[in-house]
Amino acid sequence: MESSFKGILYPARLPTFHRFPAPAAVADLVQWFWIPEWDIEPGRTSRQHVIAYPASNLVVQGDGVEVSGPTTRAAYRDLTGKGWAVGALLRPAAVPLFADDPGALRDKEVALALEALRRPVEAAMTMPSGETASDGGARRELAVAAFVAWLVSLECVPTEEALLANSMVDLIASDPAVVLIEDAASRLAVSPRTLQRIAKKYVGLSPSALIRRRRLQDAAERARSSPTADLAAIAVELGYADHAHLTNDFRKYLGFTPSTYRRSAGET
Repeated sequence: MESSFKGILYPARLPTFHRFPAPAAVADLVQWFWIPEWDIEPGRTSRQHVIAYPASNLVVQGDGVEVSGPTTRAAYRDLTGKGWAVGALLRPAAVPLFADDPGALRDKEVALALEALRRPVEAAMTMPSGETASDGGARRELAVAAFVAWLVSLECVPTEEALLANSMVDLIASDPAVVLIEDAASRLAVSPRTLQRIAKKYVGLSPSALIRRRRLQDAAERARSSPTADLAAIAVELGYADHAHLTNDFRKYLGFTPSTYRRSAGET
C-alpha cells in the first residue's frame, strides 16, 4: 500500500488518522477506507492541506453522506470542534454506482440520501463508553465493517471495461516509468484512445492528469521526507525534464515552489 501520508502536504498537522485496506469482498470497488477523528480546542481551526488522489470518495459523517469527485488542484479542509468521518477511496469500477459523469463532479461534493449506509456507520463511530466497542480501534473496525456490508449489499459485479479502468489507475499510480499515456496503453495492450475513453467514464480526469498527479504527489513526499535531497535530482528521478518543470507544476497546482514547501513542511 502507498505511504499513509502520500498526498497529505503537512502530515504533522493531522488529527488522528487511520487507513484500512479494503477486504477482498469489495477490493474491486474500494482502494482503502480512511477515518480521521478530531477534537480541536474551542476558537481554533486545524487546516488540512492535501494533493488528493485522482479519484472519487464516498464519505460518511454524522450529518449525512456525500460523494466527492476528483480534484484538479491542491485543496484544504478546515476542521473545528469535535468530529469524525469514514471515507472510502473509490476505485474506478465503483464510480458508476454514484455518478453518471465523474467529470461533472470534479472539485465538487454532492450529498447523497443513503441512510442505510449512514446509520450503521454512525452507530459504530458514536458507540458510548462501556459498550463492546468503546475503544477507538474497535469502533473504527466496526464502522468499516458496516461500510463494507453496505457495499456488498449492492451486489455490484464490475464489467471487464470497469476492471480495465482499475488496472489503468493501478498502473499509473504505481509505475514511475509510465510518463506518457502511450506508456500505459502499451503496458495494458490497448490504444491510447481507449484509455482516454475509460478515464473519462470511470475517473473524470484524463490519463495525463493521473500521471501528473502521481508525479506531483511523489515530488512533494520526496521533498518533505528527504530535506537534504537535491530538488533538481528529485525532478529528474520523477521524470521531469528539469528542476524548472517541477517548479512550474508546483506553482500551477499547489501555489508555491518546492523550496517554499520544503521549508514550511519542516516548520510543522
